Amino acid sequence: MAVPVFCNSCLCEPRSPTPRFHLTSCGHVLCEICLQKGKKDECLVCRAPCRTLVLSKQTSPDIQILFMGIDVLCKKYSKEISQVSEFQEKHRKNLLTYYKQKIAKLEESLKKVTQQIQQIQCMKPPEKTTPIPFSSTSRNSFSIPSRKQNLYSSSSLHSSRPSTSET
Repeated sequence: MAVPVFCNSCLCEPRSPTPRFHLTSCGHVLCEICLQKGKKDECLVCRAPCRTLVLSKQTSPDIQILFMGIDVLCKKYSKEISQVSEFQEKHRKNLLTYYKQKIAKLEESLKKVTQQIQQIQCMKPPEKTTPIPFSSTSRNSFSIPSRKQNLYSSSSLHSSRPSTSET
């Protein structure tokens, strides 16, 4: 059911022969008779400067919607809202599926790499320290043994020459 249209000044409703109604830019509806009584470019109801638009079947849908019943609007827009909601939900599900698959692949890769690391750690021989040989160019250099070597041999720091106490 459409909203009844009436003049906001004289409160007349459309009748036969129907006077044309106008919508002001300030939001008032005036019949043609009242519109002629007022000043040009001024609303007869609120006295604000305004423009007017003739209400007819050719009026833009944006204006016609103002006079549509709420029940009709609800039915119209609930269908559109449902379509939009279903469309967006479908796309959210697709995106969620994509990310779930991506996560599953990454978790599988992580699992494989973790297994490889564990295998490498099991196969790795215990850490060995290799002594650094003295070269002819580094006669005066000393090699500092690691802590493990210190535990096993305290004489590794002594040079090959006997100390003064030994001679």
